[in-house]
Order: sequence, then C-alpha cells, then structure tokens
Amino acid sequence: MLAVQCKMARAAIGWGVRDLAKEAGVSPDTIARLERGEELKASTIEAIRSALEAAGIEFIPENGGGVGVRLRKDNCERG
Repeated sequence: MLAVQCKMARAAIGWGVRDLAKEAGVSPDTIARLERGEELKASTIEAIRSALEAAGIEFIPENGGGVGVRLRKDNCERG
C-alpha cells in the first residue's frame, strides 16, 4: 500500500486520520507517517490495510494505469 492509496481510501470512505488510526489500532501519528511516505513495519501497514479493506476498500495494483483504490461493489450498491 502506497501513501497515496491510503489517502485515497480514507477519502472514499470519509474517514479522517483519527478514524483510521482507531480502526487499525495504531496512533494517528503512524497514519500521518505512512501518508508522508515514511517507512513503517510491514505488520503496521498490514493492520492499516486490513482496516481499510474491512471498511469496503479494494486496492488496485499497478497495471499500466497506476495504483489506486475503489469501493467494493457491495459497498457501492448500499450507498
């Protein structure tokens, strides 16, 4: 997960830094560090990614068009 993906994911689900930090079990400073592009432990990144995925985010890998995120289809249909 890249810094920009974290920012895009939060925007897509309407979460602030504190919301994501709470759901991932990390500090808001940890989220800020990730979004500044600082290196974090793999387990910390996985916790953040898992929280976002549980909220309905899908991560899109680099496939010629650049990395990104999207809402899972079931989340879009509810919204």
